[in-house]
Amino acid sequence: MTDRSRKGGLMTAVDAVPARSGRARGHRMAFALLGSLQVTLIFTLAAIAVPLPEIGRQFQLAREELILLSAAYGLGFAGPLLLGGRLADRCGARRALLAGLLLLGAASAAAPLAPTHPALLAARFAQGVGAALIAPAAMAALRTLFPDPRAHRRATATWGGLSVLGATAGNLLSGVVSALLSWRWALAAPLAVTALALPLVPRLLPPDGPPVRGARLDVTGAVLATAGITSVSYGLVLTDAWSWGSARVLGPLAAGAVLLAVFPRVERRTADPVLPPGFLRDRRRALGLLATALTAAGTSTVFVLLSLHLQQERGWSALRTSAAFVPFAAALLLSGRVAGRLVGRFGPVVVTGGGLATAATGLGLLALTGLDTGIPYGHGVLPGLLLLPVGAAAAFAGSAVLATDRVPADRTGLAGGVHNTAMEVGPTVLFALLLAAGGDRASLAAAALLFAAAAPLLHLARLRPFTP
Repeated sequence: MTDRSRKGGLMTAVDAVPARSGRARGHRMAFALLGSLQVTLIFTLAAIAVPLPEIGRQFQLAREELILLSAAYGLGFAGPLLLGGRLADRCGARRALLAGLLLLGAASAAAPLAPTHPALLAARFAQGVGAALIAPAAMAALRTLFPDPRAHRRATATWGGLSVLGATAGNLLSGVVSALLSWRWALAAPLAVTALALPLVPRLLPPDGPPVRGARLDVTGAVLATAGITSVSYGLVLTDAWSWGSARVLGPLAAGAVLLAVFPRVERRTADPVLPPGFLRDRRRALGLLATALTAAGTSTVFVLLSLHLQQERGWSALRTSAAFVPFAAALLLSGRVAGRLVGRFGPVVVTGGGLATAATGLGLLALTGLDTGIPYGHGVLPGLLLLPVGAAAAFAGSAVLATDRVPADRTGLAGGVHNTAMEVGPTVLFALLLAAGGDRASLAAAALLFAAAAPLLHLARLRPFTP
């Protein structure tokens, strides 16, 4: 192993490629491009988290309208991910990636110019749909870049930490940009990234083979999955403003539940289903997806609750609130540099379980002291805010490998879609359930208990090997 490969970060993904090879440099650049896109997708999700109160005042939004605006990108992102994954497998990762970039770029041009709340809502939803095409296609492209199993595993472990990095960057930079310029500039950031990426994708990624012929795309299954996930997610989002027993909540929840109940029946009768029935039966894959969903939910819950607490309870500005997450970002970057190597040395099961246990400790500390206005930030918030990212980096790295490792080549896009679905749906579902615990402190305590309970479950993955 070369000195450069031992430095961690994005470069650890190309350890198996000789440093003197020109192909190695091209792979590094391609991985950096794909990783930057993944960070951008999650950055876009978090881009309005801190300036959301200001947006509400500008458009004079009621609480439920503000909640829906906050969730619009995630709803557009989570629903079509399975379809996006299958399109990447059927049509080629590079083609799907370029299509997603075009849609994300167009929506990101419209979002900062939106004159009304409905226009902004539509643009945010369209941004999410573009992201749903990009995310699984990017993960499928990793297999093409790193066909060697060891190199692919290291790339995937590094990839696992990019999402929480994007969320952290979104929370940090959105507050800074909003304070110095306007929240609209934060929404324009994806446009700059897509403008740079569009000419680079054909140059850095290998060309796709011919589209798969002979089998028809499972349109019915794709529509059922997209509509079902979106409907359930929408219903759960509304629980923050309406009671669980209200028609506004029960209607979309019931509709989504029916659609998702019909979905597996349709898939079993389809020659080429959008989600093959046996794909989630692998115990390691299922546990990896659970850990991904839980870690994404825990970190997003902390971002939301702490951002609101610091601004509403402590009276902090958006800029100061963003600065409060700088230690989180620093701990995350340092931890992410070693997480991939830990996966290579100890295996994804041990690293994921240890990460969940560490994150549980951080969440527990935040529940005990983080929301107490009588305790200074350095003593109350900071300790938990340092432990949580250390655990999250390890859990994301290990769970990404568990969820996507040893998937057949013709299902790499599907694996990326399923993994990203867990990452997007997890925060929506679990956040609504955590809020139902009754109060912000109780929500953080419940999250800590869930993490602590899930950590030992990972050892069940040792009982059965991967299945294709």
